[in-house]
Amino acid sequence: MFFSKKLIKYKNIYHCFFSKKNGFSKGIYKSLNCGPGSNDDKENITKNLNFVTKKIGIKSESLILMNQTHSNKVILINENNKKDKIFNSDAIITNLKNIALGVLTADCVPIILYDEKNQVVGCIHSGWKGGISGVIENTINKFKEMNSEVKIIASVGPCIEKESYEVGKDFFEDFLKESENNKNYFERLSELKFLFNIRGYVNNKLKECGVSEIDNVKGNTFNDSDNFFSYRRAKKLGKPDYGRCISTICLKT
Repeated sequence: MFFSKKLIKYKNIYHCFFSKKNGFSKGIYKSLNCGPGSNDDKENITKNLNFVTKKIGIKSESLILMNQTHSNKVILINENNKKDKIFNSDAIITNLKNIALGVLTADCVPIILYDEKNQVVGCIHSGWKGGISGVIENTINKFKEMNSEVKIIASVGPCIEKESYEVGKDFFEDFLKESENNKNYFERLSELKFLFNIRGYVNNKLKECGVSEIDNVKGNTFNDSDNFFSYRRAKKLGKPDYGRCISTICLKT
């Protein structure tokens, strides 16, 4: 379990970037696999999610997850939709108390957010596709739609780090089309290969959106197999599937 040094100071919220430890899953999903989209035993996933809600101190039905598709869609969770079964988005926000928002990752960037001024929380799943298509901008704008004056604290969680994130020339050029400044988040290895600093890219997006209070909970999901699941690592090892770690935030009564 990993915590933000900034967010942990607030007693009215609970947050956590959970590791892959202390769960019930076996084999390639060992042990706290929280991904319903994986091919893991559904009973074990339920047990794992129940472990998470118990840690937070909420009812199991009060944990809201997304059907993540690397989109830029943001959903506001309110009294009307909080009991919906499926949320097709890559970011969610709420001002409801005792509702935990969860984001699932296995190399992508989990971002959790707290608007101290208006008591609103949110979480973002930002892979490169969501990042370049505006999921971070859309989420911050959704906060501002609720309240024009905001004071948002953001924590960027464990993800694949630059030294492990090798990409091709087309990938690099797509980011240059968005902004020439994006070259700052790449290190050239050869004519066709680059390393991508997705953490730096995401931090810059948050700053461009006016979020000045940001901290980073470090951890390289690709390298640290003891603590994190990794899509890239599973692919490299020829595994048929991979687990997902969960990161959560909740306004408490």
